[in-house]
Amino acid sequence: MTQMEQGIERTLLTEQQIALRVRELGTQISEKYRDKDLLLVTVLKGAVVFLTDFMRTLDCHCELDFMVASSYCGGVKSTGVLKITKDLDSDVKGRNILIVEDILDSGLTLSHIKKLMQERGAASVEIVTLLDKPARRKAEINADYVGFVIPDEFVVGYGLDYDEKYRNLPSIGILKPEVYTG
Repeated sequence: MTQMEQGIERTLLTEQQIALRVRELGTQISEKYRDKDLLLVTVLKGAVVFLTDFMRTLDCHCELDFMVASSYCGGVKSTGVLKITKDLDSDVKGRNILIVEDILDSGLTLSHIKKLMQERGAASVEIVTLLDKPARRKAEINADYVGFVIPDEFVVGYGLDYDEKYRNLPSIGILKPEVYTG
């Protein structure tokens, strides 16, 4: 057992399950955006692993842009205050925006970003998220495309972290509580 695996209570999603579902999402979204101007907007850092796998499954033209925003600030629960430390470089006016996110949890970050894109004049704003944790929702928002609905557990791996650790696990696991409470 590796050092990282020692902190995992159990595997929630295997590397193979994730890869299959990411391909399915890519196929579904490619059909919708085949002849449209698509801008993928990703919130760094956690979603970058999902983004890179997901965008390679798309069979349509797309551009990328990134934001750094968080309501977690190093903890395990949302603070409710969104902090944007890097905004988009692209003008979103008149464009079809697909926000690519790793996990829809409280919804506070995504609801703020979606509203911001709409205020900036985007033609459309949709959300694709690898993971949806509806039990934690504080904002009224849903993703348009969901990879997996998951239980209210602290998950890491495949880009998701605890204190910048565990991002490089190829699967998604439930973190042992003693790791983040000890």
